[in-house]
Amino acid sequence: MSPTKKIKVNGTEISVLFQANENDYICLTDMARYKDLKRTDYIIQNWMRSRSTIEYIGVWEQINNPDFNSIEFDGFRKESGLNNFTLTPKQWIEKTNAIGIVSKAGRYGGTYAHKDIAFNFGMWLSPTFQLYIVREYQRLKEAENNPLIQQWDVKRILSKTNYQLHTDAIKENIIPKLTISKTKERIIYANEADMLNLALFGYTAKDWEEANPELAKKLNMRDTASINQLVVLSNMESYNSEMIKNGIARDVRFSALHRMAKEQLQSLDRHNAEYRFRKISSNDNNNAIE
Repeated sequence: MSPTKKIKVNGTEISVLFQANENDYICLTDMARYKDLKRTDYIIQNWMRSRSTIEYIGVWEQINNPDFNSIEFDGFRKESGLNNFTLTPKQWIEKTNAIGIVSKAGRYGGTYAHKDIAFNFGMWLSPTFQLYIVREYQRLKEAENNPLIQQWDVKRILSKTNYQLHTDAIKENIIPKLTISKTKERIIYANEADMLNLALFGYTAKDWEEANPELAKKLNMRDTASINQLVVLSNMESYNSEMIKNGIARDVRFSALHRMAKEQLQSLDRHNAEYRFRKISSNDNNNAIE
């Protein structure tokens, strides 16, 4: 199977094996630890002995597995629910030639099931637990399919790193020339940040918050910026810090930064830089997990 990733649900780590064509497998053994850390095999077998489970996984196999042994399945279905009926994943796999449930040895060993079946097991364990599993799986899947999301924080960190250069330049070259309180110092920093915002986005942070009150509860305007905008913002922060050190007037700096933002964004957009970044990241990600 393909490389293993992890999701964490209510403190329980659960392994996910990524396959082609959305046929991902989730570790039932890990999921069973939500109920009992030690008796995971018993929990899985208890789930498999019910008639509803047998019918569900049997129908799933009939839909997805042309080599499924329906005769053996009918035998298990007739016996299911009886007090003396027991069924292990190994017996199910060997007797019916099932592919929806598999056993895996090694570092990430355990009983795995196709996500459809794993979600059914999760519902049997706890509907609330199942909902959290679905949510975390979807989040992991989104990150796997869109490496741009994984790289987003890198770009935000880059922006913050150069912003430190920006604030250091203000601290060392603007603040010492003014006799002001700490409160007014913060206003100076905010004004310089908003000058960058105006030059790049065309509005201040306050303008954005007033226009997006719900988003502003969790995000700021730079969180919603495109990759291209964040790249340009990083360049602007570095360039503005140098202009501050050289004593260039604020209005002159704004004009230069506005022109820089316009030219660089046009260039990045023209060359489809954000798409290329996404494509390169995808290739890098695939190479990393092969």
